[in-house]
Amino acid sequence: MDKPRIFRFAVSVVVAGVVLAGCAQAPTEPTQSVSGKQTAAPVAPSGSPAAAGQGPKKADSGPVPSKLPVGSLYKNPGNNRNEIILEDIRHTAVLIGDSQSVPMGSWPRVALGSLGYKVYSVARGGTGYAAATKASGNYIDALQRGDWVLPYETPPLIVLEGGGNDASRNASDAEITANANRLLATLKKRYPLSKIAMIGTLARGANAGGGRRTQVDTLLGNIAAKAGAPFFSVGDWISKYQVAGDLVDGVHLNAAGHAKLGGVLAADMAAAGLRLPPDPAS
Repeated sequence: MDKPRIFRFAVSVVVAGVVLAGCAQAPTEPTQSVSGKQTAAPVAPSGSPAAAGQGPKKADSGPVPSKLPVGSLYKNPGNNRNEIILEDIRHTAVLIGDSQSVPMGSWPRVALGSLGYKVYSVARGGTGYAAATKASGNYIDALQRGDWVLPYETPPLIVLEGGGNDASRNASDAEITANANRLLATLKKRYPLSKIAMIGTLARGANAGGGRRTQVDTLLGNIAAKAGAPFFSVGDWISKYQVAGDLVDGVHLNAAGHAKLGGVLAADMAAAGLRLPPDPAS
């Protein structure tokens, strides 16, 4: 075979190879990673699978929430806020409160646990609807500036507890009311399908030295009523349930006191229909 024929044959082979490569079919989903494991279908920002064949709107839209480890922060594009990924949001109640709610065995936690909930708490000692500390703002300011974060997706119940620090620092009715309403409006907008309940200010009875604490409890009850939120008045519970002997400093309970009032609160919340709903039938 002479050289021109060899050259023409080689050119034909190269051209054929290019044409075949250009006509090769792109791989279909699911693709495989380097490790050989299948990659998941695209997931929408809500956490639900995206429509078949429809990927994320932007390649740089950030991590997929369902792929993040529990405890990770996710910047929710719906509200542009950092939110925390919880393991079991379906069975979790969010607790916003003060030092009454901080201990793992606190009476609000005991009540929620008795009703079937896991608890995600952002309670901070020294805070309230108006009261703040160096480490954390009052409830609404702390939320707005990110001192603590709320969970991603929808919890079945959000509970607001407090008012004691507002009382001790002589916060005005107007300031407490304005901030409580701001917080309620923000939570309702963010979690329209969640139930929101309020627990008042733990105190002695009005005739037993309850003072400003009992007054704030009454004020919060009025705010809750206007917002349509179930309210649990505790402004006389120290006297009513005889737990003065369980106070360690005149305000905070010991373990026995927490257990006593946790049981009372659980019964009241159950009567109000706030027990954790059963899982939907599969």
